[in-house]
Amino acid sequence: MTTSLKRMPGWAKILSAVVLVLVILGAGLQLSLLPGLRDVFREETHDRTGPTLLKSIQDMSRYDAASGNFQVVVDLEKDTKYLPDAVRGTRTLYVGAGTVDSYVDLGKIRDEDVKVNKDRTSATLRLPHAALGKPALDPDQSYAVSKQRGLLDRLGDVFSDNPNDERAVQRLAARHIGDAAKKTELTARAEENTTAMLKGLLGSLGFKEVKVTYGS
Repeated sequence: MTTSLKRMPGWAKILSAVVLVLVILGAGLQLSLLPGLRDVFREETHDRTGPTLLKSIQDMSRYDAASGNFQVVVDLEKDTKYLPDAVRGTRTLYVGAGTVDSYVDLGKIRDEDVKVNKDRTSATLRLPHAALGKPALDPDQSYAVSKQRGLLDRLGDVFSDNPNDERAVQRLAARHIGDAAKKTELTARAEENTTAMLKGLLGSLGFKEVKVTYGS
């Protein structure tokens, strides 16, 4: 068999290769036309993740009273002083979407911060000022618009455990969102909502007058 193949002229070898390709293409066409055969070769995904372990439980005493939704377009560029960007450098455009919660920590209320009259119809509460939580990026709404990398950076990605790592732009997006939240009225809204919640709660318990103030 091997000897006969060696004796075949060049044009015959080429013709045999063309016929082989046509046979393969024809088989693929038949698979696409026959749903039953296509199901046989259908790709399946199996989730073999192990059990999720509970590491710890933390008691929460804060009341999340307001939440802000933010979006920022991060333009992060890194380059080398004496090398052109085409050789060494990266530039990433990243859309970061996330939320920042504003809360009142009710766990910091002391006994002297709550005053109730004798007939339990009037109450005065002094609460700590509302604070901002950490920015939380939404992975479903955050994405890279474009990535430009120099030749050396692309070669480095080949040997990297985390090619195209986006953690730097994600941290930067979270920082910008956190800074933007500080310039909003989130904490004021949180205090208004906390006051309304406490007045409604104590009102349902029979208190006719409820006064809520904020301060350290």
